[in-house]
Amino acid sequence: MSLTFHFHPLASFCWKPLIAFYENDTPFTPVMVDLGDEQSRAAFLKVSPTGKMPALRDDARNRTVLESTIVIEYLAAHYPGPVELIPAEADLALQVRQADRFYDFYVQAPMQKIVGDRLRPQDKTDPFGVDEARAQLRNAYAIIEEEMRSKLWAAGPTFTMADCAASPALFYANKVEPFGDSYPAVKHYHDRLLKRPSFARVVEEAQPYFKFFPYNNG
Repeated sequence: MSLTFHFHPLASFCWKPLIAFYENDTPFTPVMVDLGDEQSRAAFLKVSPTGKMPALRDDARNRTVLESTIVIEYLAAHYPGPVELIPAEADLALQVRQADRFYDFYVQAPMQKIVGDRLRPQDKTDPFGVDEARAQLRNAYAIIEEEMRSKLWAAGPTFTMADCAASPALFYANKVEPFGDSYPAVKHYHDRLLKRPSFARVVEEAQPYFKFFPYNNG
């Protein structure tokens, strides 16, 4: 087994490649990273000098691949499976990549701003920045609402890398800025994602770690 995946089960950007692994039953060796543990951190920094997760090591090809999207691109190129997460047709592939970027930049990023603020000391919080992030999420929800009224998956009729990105983004965003009743199409899409076996497995494996998620400022 040449693929080693360095990750943390609670990290949203680690969920993206995990979903891709599980979609195609791609064999890999998981290595959980604990940045709070000196030995684990030191070992991981040798793989990813920036200390950012996830990281994929492919010993067979002597390659280290960083960043969640690039990991999925790498798997699609060198370890493809029956689920074509990145379409072969160029225009469809561009649609998938565009949707992937949308969920990372406009859902994941503001969600992480809110979560990160909850982890700060009380005298170092940024209420204005959090309000901005909430507004960004609501704007993203409105865009997704329009698109998902006529789509099954993020980039069309089939499950792709875009849905790998949307799954953790919407899951955690709903924790910090709930959909409520204003975005029914977003909620229905989120529910479909949760029923996808690959994503359901990721969520189940993360269950023991949810106690560490900062659900509120209290």
